Amino acid sequence: MAEKNDFLVEAGLNGSSDIKHEDSHSLSSTDVDSTSMDMIADDKVLYEQMRIVNNTIDEIGLTAYHWKLFCLNGMGYATDSTLTFIQSLTLAPTQKEFDFEFPGPTMALYGGMLLGAIIWGFSADIIGRKFAFNSSLILSAVFSMIAAGMPNLAGYCVLVAMSAAAAGGNLVLDTTVFLEFLPSSQQWLLTLLAAWWGVGQLIAVLVIWPFMANYQCESKENCPKHLNMGWRYSWITLGGMVLILGILRITVIRLIETPKFNLCEGNVEQVVKDLHKIANAGGKTISLTVEQLEACGKLDPAQLRKNQKWKWVKDLGTNVKLLFANRKLARSTTILWCSWTVLGIAYPLYSSFLPAYLSSRGAQTGGGTIDDTYRAMSISNTFSIFGPVLAAILLFIPKIPLWGRFYIPAPGRRGAMCIGALLTMTFFFAYTTVKTEVQNVAFSSVTSLTIYTYYGTLYAFTPEVMPSRARATGNGIAIAFTRLAGIMSPLIAYYGDTSSSVPIYVCAACYGVLGLGCFLYPFEPMVNRAM
Repeated sequence: MAEKNDFLVEAGLNGSSDIKHEDSHSLSSTDVDSTSMDMIADDKVLYEQMRIVNNTIDEIGLTAYHWKLFCLNGMGYATDSTLTFIQSLTLAPTQKEFDFEFPGPTMALYGGMLLGAIIWGFSADIIGRKFAFNSSLILSAVFSMIAAGMPNLAGYCVLVAMSAAAAGGNLVLDTTVFLEFLPSSQQWLLTLLAAWWGVGQLIAVLVIWPFMANYQCESKENCPKHLNMGWRYSWITLGGMVLILGILRITVIRLIETPKFNLCEGNVEQVVKDLHKIANAGGKTISLTVEQLEACGKLDPAQLRKNQKWKWVKDLGTNVKLLFANRKLARSTTILWCSWTVLGIAYPLYSSFLPAYLSSRGAQTGGGTIDDTYRAMSISNTFSIFGPVLAAILLFIPKIPLWGRFYIPAPGRRGAMCIGALLTMTFFFAYTTVKTEVQNVAFSSVTSLTIYTYYGTLYAFTPEVMPSRARATGNGIAIAFTRLAGIMSPLIAYYGDTSSSVPIYVCAACYGVLGLGCFLYPFEPMVNRAM
């Protein structure tokens, strides 16, 4: 079996003609069993059980339940990006009112998101996905609305951090939960899910725009609270919208625990019950029985968390070890975490240094008014929605025969990430030549498209190549690395020379490294079903 899966992985890398493109985005188990034992740390019993569950999920297909998950999980994506944008777009008026220069609120935001990614990620692999999924948005909304009432900088930073910590599990749980319910032929939807990130940014810009235009102080010398209510209205309004989404998650989806989490916990009866429930709701019938799963053997009792309820520290260590259980998993995990770290520092730094760099070279990139600024942001953020759409389209491109035995291989996930990253690098280098406002908006829009082509695929790829037992943990650590890098970015920008060209070119080159590094990944979800 190991040789078979090694062949599949290598075929995904070099585009071997032995695997037909029809299966590249439709991994039907009747054609080829593409579930890789390497991805579940060589646990043969779990491998066989997971293969049966994957076959059953494929048999059920896409149902109304999946579309509910797509929309409301996507809104979790939107919440994360909205929260980041609220803090960013309201930074100037809070600086005027609270009179500060050091980027405290920005560091509080990333610090909270770092903490949230770790806590929600680790806990979701121990107590399950359901609690974090149902509670994170509501907690974030409550803290966001309270932040609007803070009378001083310290209180504001604390509430921003708490809101970010609550929302920090969204990126971890949204992809994990959606993936563990998806049939393998529809896993491309996980890439498309990232389009909601751009939707969240666009909503934030459109909501905050009128508040910043009409309820903001002119200068910090005369900035009483009653003349500077725009940033507070922004937090209250967007926090209220997130609260509504959190309530919809509980009342509309009525999430059941994911079958793959229950399977890893040894709850085979619950797995069968839940899958039959989903199938019946979708008007389908399935033949899965408890006996089929039990016939595969019993999971090692020592590995089941229900026998270790008070050994949560050991659970955390076990989950991390699972991500390095064999050479392929270790390589995959290491490259992923490095990629997230580089991404977390390269893009924020580039965004921080670019305006000052262009200004120092005589560029006139702004129209001078708040309306001009927000209009440009609305345009560029609209383009960011279509980055994941482009990434999803790339997943459907087949290999292209040239002559004889030569052909261009199907991009797959790794190819889509490579294309997005290399295009981003190219346009980042070109962006430094901008001289006018029109050029600035054009390059901002194009780079939003290309960077979210990479982002969207990476967000989906990360949980796809991790074992279910440690999926939320590994995903959470990946997000935590990018948040940690995000904390460093404002410090570097604050103390660095923003007119220097060196950081600009280094950040752009980082995307080239990320793009070429995509082909070092040992797994290709195009030919490996998620475990």
